Amino acid sequence: QTHQFPGATGDNKDDKCSICFSDFTNKKQLKCKHAFCKGCLQSAVKSCGPICPICKDVFGVMVGNQPDGTMTFSRNPSSLPGFPNCGHIFITYHIPSGKQTENHPHPGQHYGGAIRHAYLPDNKEGNEVLLLLKKAFDQKLIFTVGASRTSGMDNMVTWNDIHHKTSMTGGPECYGYPDEKYLSRVKEELKAKGIQ
Repeated sequence: QTHQFPGATGDNKDDKCSICFSDFTNKKQLKCKHAFCKGCLQSAVKSCGPICPICKDVFGVMVGNQPDGTMTFSRNPSSLPGFPNCGHIFITYHIPSGKQTENHPHPGQHYGGAIRHAYLPDNKEGNEVLLLLKKAFDQKLIFTVGASRTSGMDNMVTWNDIHHKTSMTGGPECYGYPDEKYLSRVKEELKAKGIQ
């Protein structure tokens, strides 16, 4: 005999919101079939973005608080370790310094900009990831403003939680190659933000 947790299939038998555990007020059902009170869902979206609080399915376009900047790339004939017989893609992100908006930790204060580089193999999967990263950049999800993990300085442009290879070599410990699982890992990170 198998047992199932209530609401695990999305069919809430007792018809209660799984956020407030009360009867539904203006019931909203998502495409993943999970349902919530309209107000509960709006609060969840405000704090976490358009993601189902139960199954993490993205049901809208996530937009981050990355400051304005540019993303450019070039192709280079030299191979990355672990990806022989194809060149590499060299990405440059440039986020100039500026003033923080109401979406940042200290609105009105100055933040320090950044120029960051990243590397992808110039193969089919690397080019897929390049397009996904461009989409994430356009949705302002690659960078944020906060404390730098490397320098500890506050009010800096920092990476958000989509990992990049910032070195051609040195393996995962040095944010470099070889790392045969990197492309599938970064696609999962992007998918968690609705980018696929």
